[in-house]
Amino acid sequence: MRDEERKETWDDFHELVNMTPARLDEWLESEPSRGAGQHQDGGESTGHASGRRIARILRAKKGDLSDDDYEHMRKVVGYIRRHLAQRPSGDVRDTRWRHSLMNWGHDPLA
Repeated sequence: MRDEERKETWDDFHELVNMTPARLDEWLESEPSRGAGQHQDGGESTGHASGRRIARILRAKKGDLSDDDYEHMRKVVGYIRRHLAQRPSGDVRDTRWRHSLMNWGHDPLA
């Protein structure tokens, strides 16, 4: 990945991921977090697994991130943007929509 792509991805990721690693870890331990998203064969949801990886990326030094990490960051940015565009009407505080976004590191109420 070129340096300019890395910079754009870094900037977009840090603009959209608005939860700290500690807050994300805490959230991922909750029942609402485990219940959100699509589960493969009854296991961990894609978003929940992504959240654990996002927390690791947030804790990493920029220079230690791999191209694979940057690809995941791009996936996170795309997911958050798509789901923000699908915001349901009304109070979203206790919705699966919000919980799913939080699994991906973005709290729309923050």
